[in-house]
Order: sequence, then structure tokens, then C-alpha cells
Amino acid sequence: MFNRGLVTALTAVGAAQLLKLPMQYVRTSEWDTKKIIGSGGMPSSHSSGVTALAVYSATKYGVSSPEFAIATMLGLVVMYDAMNIRRHAGEIAIQVNDLDVDVEKLSGHHPGIEHKKRKERLKETLGHQPSEVAAGAVLGAIIGFLGAAVGKR
Repeated sequence: MFNRGLVTALTAVGAAQLLKLPMQYVRTSEWDTKKIIGSGGMPSSHSSGVTALAVYSATKYGVSSPEFAIATMLGLVVMYDAMNIRRHAGEIAIQVNDLDVDVEKLSGHHPGIEHKKRKERLKETLGHQPSEVAAGAVLGAIIGFLGAAVGKR
């Protein structure tokens, strides 16, 4: 016996992660296998997973069920976080990563001005654009409905 709702949500997460590889190739003409396990990018696996769970719950238990209410609230928090807080943190990381170049330009390589460069760059692809979240939600809705439909057989 297994939890079909959980399996459906995890399937949606996996499908979104796998889709990131060809989507990245279409955008950049480069294969970047790190996208399969990385955060950020098109489509959002976070929104895909939580939407799949919410749609599964709505289809299986109804929109007035506690399961749907919990899944929907979880989904709203996760998608808000992905589009806002995590995306802004990624934008800040871009600025921090560019500081070394900016400081060197400002200092004009004057003697006596010491600047220690960062050894590691901060991760810049943390969150999602709204279109990436929306695409993940559409994918998740389809997988959530299919997961509930398969369970009815």
C-alpha cells in the first residue's frame, strides 16, 4: 500500500526537473545536466509538486475537504516564496557576485587599496519568474488530475 497523493506530487516534481534539461537547451543551445537536480528554471518543480497534490486532493476528496485546504495553502506559500523571496535572494546573489569587479573598477588598481576576492560565487538561480511558476502549476495540475484518475480504476 502506498500514498497515491504523495506519489503523484513526487512524480510531478520529477517530471518538472526532467523537463528543465530540454527547456534549458532550447533557451541556451547548451545541455546543462546540473539543471536536473538544481533549483530555479523552467518549469518550477516546487509549484508542480504542490499543485499536483492540491489537484489530486480536490479530485479525490472534493474542494471542501481538509486535504484540499491544506494542500492549497501549502501550495500558495511555496509558490509565493519561489516567485518572491527566493527569486529576490537570487537577484541579490548576482549583485554580490559582481562586487569584486565593481570594487576593482572603483579602486582603479590604486596601491594601498586591498581587496580580497571571493573564492566561491553565490548561487544565483534560487527562485522563479512568474512564468516558470505558472508552467510548473499547469504541469502539476495535469499530473495531479491523472494521478487521481488512475486511482479511481
